[in-house]
Amino acid sequence: MNTLFDKIWDSHTVRVLDGKSCVLYIDRQYIHEVTSPQAFAGLRRRGIEMFRPLQVTASPDHNIPTKNQHLPIADPQSAQQVATLEKNCEDNGITIFPIGSERNGIIHVIGPQTGLTQPGMTIVCGDSHTSTHGALGCIAFGIGTSEVEMAFASQCILQSKPKSMRISVEGELRQGVCSKDIILYIISKLGTGGGTGYFVEFAGSAIRSLSMEARMTICNMSIEMGARGGMIAPDQTTFDYLKGREFAPKGEEWEKAVERWGELRSDDDAVFDKEITFDAADIEPMITYGTNPGMGIAVSGTIPTSEMMDTASKASYDKALGYMGFSEGEKMLGKPVDYVFVGSCTNGRIEDIRAFASFVKGHKKADNITAWIVPGSKEVERLAIEEGLRDILEEAGFELRQPGCSACLAMNEDKIPAGKYCVATSNRNFEGRQGPGARTLLAGPLVAAAAAVTGVITDPRTMI
Repeated sequence: MNTLFDKIWDSHTVRVLDGKSCVLYIDRQYIHEVTSPQAFAGLRRRGIEMFRPLQVTASPDHNIPTKNQHLPIADPQSAQQVATLEKNCEDNGITIFPIGSERNGIIHVIGPQTGLTQPGMTIVCGDSHTSTHGALGCIAFGIGTSEVEMAFASQCILQSKPKSMRISVEGELRQGVCSKDIILYIISKLGTGGGTGYFVEFAGSAIRSLSMEARMTICNMSIEMGARGGMIAPDQTTFDYLKGREFAPKGEEWEKAVERWGELRSDDDAVFDKEITFDAADIEPMITYGTNPGMGIAVSGTIPTSEMMDTASKASYDKALGYMGFSEGEKMLGKPVDYVFVGSCTNGRIEDIRAFASFVKGHKKADNITAWIVPGSKEVERLAIEEGLRDILEEAGFELRQPGCSACLAMNEDKIPAGKYCVATSNRNFEGRQGPGARTLLAGPLVAAAAAVTGVITDPRTMI
């Protein structure tokens, strides 16, 4: 009667303390340049050595530029953070994928891509979107800097066990609907607090039909509804994705691993603390209109009214619409756009670049649009070039940049100017997330592509 989450959590629990906190063993820890320096400094201050450096992997991603990566990083603070990460890894025997190297990229893209992320693991990183790795059947979640240090020192962290939730999406997806639309739809229905206190397993026929990379998008944004993380049971799609990857098991060990991974699923009679089911046929291409990921509607829909809201909720709602420059009851279709960003750990994989390139092929970028197409890793960049996707993009007036977190967050050179609208395939649309005063509209690659070639918010189904 155990859920998949229970099976992995319980098998990694070293000890349950008074108050029900668990000492949880961690199989793999990922780090980047932003949240690790304080943890390394803490180890040095306490005179503690890294416990198991072979289980830690680093890649600079947040602050790195996405152009001219062969040159020294121009921003002094970013340059110092990246140099500090490299020095800390060298001093502690940690594997790092440096900027410009063939393995470099966003940490949540390269983990699965290299086969470091595997089913049944517990995975942490000082980054909230660590939940991405749950798509391969892992318990993966973000941790704070003090917990990063804790894992460095002991390969364990202290954690309370969340409740379990299963969200099933059943049926067949409509034409033009992608995994980003699924998760934006779910968050629009449950709200940004709908998953608080839970670890979510995504299930159902529509979820099982998704590719591995599409599943990562779903789990990546599970935390945007307040969940501790998201996961999907491994299946043949998972095994096919992992087979042959650099750090995946080989030969006889591969066969043993697949047999073991095949048992990682919720029992038929497993009891979840909460269950919710959605019909895939109800999901349309989505876009956000406000300042949190829960403020989403079908791209062809209208902005909801606040007449049924209480005073506090209405004040927050009015503030969000005021920031975005929108009004209740307005249509989103036809609203002008200034920027389009395709990338991030949510939608910066090769399938996302393929989808965008396929859509814009034969079209031209709208004159009013500034577009940043940013691969999530050097491997994605390499594939995009080898498959001719860069040529398609350039023919349509776009540029394929170099890998990094880019315009997902205002921590590098790729910032959206104040007051400008950006259709972004990233994960957050908070005030100032992409730059002070920037206005972010979250969407999937197809909605982004439609906006890029028309210059306005457009339903991609009208162009397919």
